[in-house]
Amino acid sequence: IASIMNRVRNLKNKYRNEENITDEFSYKISADTTDNSGTVNRIMTTTNNPEDWLCFLLKLEKKGVPQMDVSLLNRLIGRYSQAVAALPAEKYSQDESYARILVRFAELKALQDPEEARDQFHLARLNCKKFAFVHVAFAQFELSQENEKKCKQILQKAVECSAVPLELLETALQNLHLKKKQLLSDEEK
Repeated sequence: IASIMNRVRNLKNKYRNEENITDEFSYKISADTTDNSGTVNRIMTTTNNPEDWLCFLLKLEKKGVPQMDVSLLNRLIGRYSQAVAALPAEKYSQDESYARILVRFAELKALQDPEEARDQFHLARLNCKKFAFVHVAFAQFELSQENEKKCKQILQKAVECSAVPLELLETALQNLHLKKKQLLSDEEK
């Protein structure tokens, strides 16, 4: 019995040591990966505001080209989804950073599933209707889906609901009438 108990103790000690090594190893791996869970947890537990989320998300986007890297695209969509879920619309609907998060999330979704992207654009427009860029982004999406009529309707409704700046909407409408594929050039954005 003493021999068996001694062997059990040895196995337990060996198991504990392997567990500690595994924990240290997994900690080092998670510290080196790009999942950024530490940053996300810090944002969520401290400030949890759109500015910090947007800054984090834009830094994450600089790690590659989502259109070319499916893994990055999926990671970005997951993080944008997390940001949208963490930020209550009723509190941040007047916040430009929040509006930018909603729009970029919809644009990324458009790379995977146009119908889900359309839903996200609707959500962005519903929650942040005072920002002209939200309407222009949705109109650009519809134009890219070859739905020129819907594109024009979105821009006209944006003018009617007094989204600002009005000049942005006027430029987008003018470019639509000129049959341009981009409603706004990079300089105009």
